[in-house]
Amino acid sequence: MIPPTSSSTLAGWRLSQSYAKLPDGFHAEAEEYGFAEPKLLVFNHSLAEELGLRFEDAPKEQWAAWLSGQESPPGGGRLSMAYAGHQFGGFTMLGDGRAMLIGEQTDPDGGLWDIQLKGGGPTPFARRGDGLATLGPMLREYLISESMHALGIPTTRSLAVVTTGDQVFRQGIEPGAVLTRVARGHVRVGTMQYAAARQAPSDETDTGDLAHADQIVLMDYAIDRLQREITHVDAPEKYEAWIRHIIDSQAKLIAQWMSVGFIHGVMNTDNMSLSGETIDYGPCAFMDRYDSETVFSSIDTGGRYAYGQQPAVGGWNLTRLAEAMIPVLASTDHRPDEPEIEQAIETVNKLLGAYPDLYNKYFQQVFSRKLGFIRVDDDITKLIDDLLELMSDNELDMTNTFASLANGAPDAALSDWMSSWKKQLASNGIKIEDAIETMSHANPRVIPRNHLVEECLAAAVRGDMDPFNELLSQLQAPYDAPLEKYTAPSPKDAPPYQTFCGT
Repeated sequence: MIPPTSSSTLAGWRLSQSYAKLPDGFHAEAEEYGFAEPKLLVFNHSLAEELGLRFEDAPKEQWAAWLSGQESPPGGGRLSMAYAGHQFGGFTMLGDGRAMLIGEQTDPDGGLWDIQLKGGGPTPFARRGDGLATLGPMLREYLISESMHALGIPTTRSLAVVTTGDQVFRQGIEPGAVLTRVARGHVRVGTMQYAAARQAPSDETDTGDLAHADQIVLMDYAIDRLQREITHVDAPEKYEAWIRHIIDSQAKLIAQWMSVGFIHGVMNTDNMSLSGETIDYGPCAFMDRYDSETVFSSIDTGGRYAYGQQPAVGGWNLTRLAEAMIPVLASTDHRPDEPEIEQAIETVNKLLGAYPDLYNKYFQQVFSRKLGFIRVDDDITKLIDDLLELMSDNELDMTNTFASLANGAPDAALSDWMSSWKKQLASNGIKIEDAIETMSHANPRVIPRNHLVEECLAAAVRGDMDPFNELLSQLQAPYDAPLEKYTAPSPKDAPPYQTFCGT
C-alpha cells in the first residue's frame, strides 16, 4: 500500500499524492478557481466516517472551502488526470476537463480512496469548456450513486455537494455546484489507451511523448492500487492476470446493471473504470417499463448505449483495453518485435473470448436469485427468458414486476408463467417461503424513478431540499417497503424521458 505523504490528521484528512508521482504526461496541475460564495449543501456523514473524516472537527465553511477547491485540505493538491477514449466509437484524446484529484485518502483500515472534485473550474484538459458544473446534475450523481451503493452494485460514491454562489449557463442559467466523488481508483480503459497512443517511436525521447516503460509504470500503479495480491507475479503473467480480473469484474458489473434496469447512457471507454466501479452518472437513468431498446441519453440518437446493448458494448470496450495492452504483454523492458506482438494478440484474444460466457454466467446468477433460485440450469434460464419476453410484450414495469412475484400479486399477463415458476421451484426442492426470502434480497422495491428524480432536482434548484432528502432516504433502503409514491412508474402517456450530460 502506498503510504500517505502527510502525517496531518486535521479533521481526519490523511491524503497522499501517489498519482502525482507517475510520469508528467499522465496528469497536469489545475489552477485554482475562485467561486463567489461556496456553501455546503449535502454531506455524506456515513461515507465520511468510513473514510476517517471527522465532520465535527471543522466548521461547515471550512468544509465548503475544501470541497469546492477554494483551499486544499492537509496534504491535498489539484491534479487532473489525462486519458483518451472512444466516444460513440470515435477515438479522441481527453482528460479531466472539469475534475481534479485532490489526493488519495487513507481510511482507518488502511484502504486508499481517490477524492476528486467535479466542477471545480477549468483544467488544462478543459478543451474550451468552462470546467464548471450545475446543481441539478451534481445532486443527480449524488442521489443515483448512493442508490447504486445501497443496491450493492460497485460504484463511485458521493461525499458532498457544495453550491458555489455562481451562475452557470447550460440549457439556461443554472446555479453552480461542485461534487466530491470518492472511488477506489479513477484509472480507466481510456487511461491505458492514452498511454498506448502517446508512446514515442523509442524510449529515448524528449518530445513530450510517453515511453513504452511509462505504460508499464501506469499498469503497475493500477495493480498496486486495485489488485495488490498479484503484484508479486512476474510479467507478463501479472498483466494477463490483471486483464483477466478486469474482464471478470466488468462482466459482473454489467450483469448487475441489467438486473435493476440501469442504463449508463454513455459507455465510452473513458467512462469504464479499471476498478470495476460504475463511474460517470451524466445521462444515466433507470428503466420503468421493460424494453431492451430503451435509451434516455439525448446524444445517443442511434441507440448505441441502449439497455440491451450494454453487454455487447462492455465487450467492445474491453477489446479496446486489450489492444492498448498488447505492447505491455509483448514486452516489459523494450519495444516488442513482430513475433512478440503476434503472441500477445493471441493471448488477448483468448482472454477476451471468456467475456461472453462470464457475462452470461453472472446474468443468469443474478436473475435466478430474482426468481428465488440459488442455482442455475437450463430450465431456470428459460423461465428468465420467458418472463423478460412477457414483460416486454406487455410493457410491464421491471422493478414492480419482480417485487410483485414475492407477494403473489403479479400482473394477470403472467398467470401461466407463474404456474411454471412454482413447478420449477418445487422440482428444485425450494419452498415458496424460502424463495420469497431469497427474492426479498434480490429485488429492490424502490429505484430512482425518473419523474421523481426530476421533481426533487427541480425543487432543490428552487431552494427546497426536502424532496431530495426524502427520496434519498427511500433509496438508501431499497429492499424495505417504501412509501407508495416511490413505487409508481411515470404515466404511460408521459412524454419520452431524456437525460443530458450536464457539460
